[in-house]
Amino acid sequence: MEKKYILDKETAKLKIRRLAFEIAERNYNEHLLFFAGISNSGMVVAKLLAEQVVKISNIHVELLEVTMDKRNPEKVFVDRGIGLNHESVIVIDDVSNSGRTMLYALKPFLDYQPKKIQTLVMVERTHKAFPVQPDYVGLSVATTLEEHIYVELNNDEVTGAYLV
Repeated sequence: MEKKYILDKETAKLKIRRLAFEIAERNYNEHLLFFAGISNSGMVVAKLLAEQVVKISNIHVELLEVTMDKRNPEKVFVDRGIGLNHESVIVIDDVSNSGRTMLYALKPFLDYQPKKIQTLVMVERTHKAFPVQPDYVGLSVATTLEEHIYVELNNDEVTGAYLV
């Protein structure tokens, strides 16, 4: 399969930084945000964003990890059982292909009464099967229904994204 790169390492760093500024701007009155990274790639993006948000604002960030079987997502877990009532949560993933993973990742947070839940993806595909529109998007790409987007990682760093 031929990879059509849509994002390189340097551009990914710039997107992370821009997203961090957007988060800080939209949440300027928050002292604490919970970044819930979806296992593996989403968690890497969440860590990179947390580093940037802490550098540029007075917002403290707590990381949570959301785990699920993406092929069979009925059971979704958050790594720490902490109270999220009246807290602000941003659920983070690397890419939104159909919207399904993000939709199911929201499930455990509905057991609480958070102040607000926002969603973020590094790369978004414009054709979705599920009604999820991320609040923050690093890059939005128009694709065919057959194409999928993959984000490449290396040593906790986003090194690129491509279409297949």
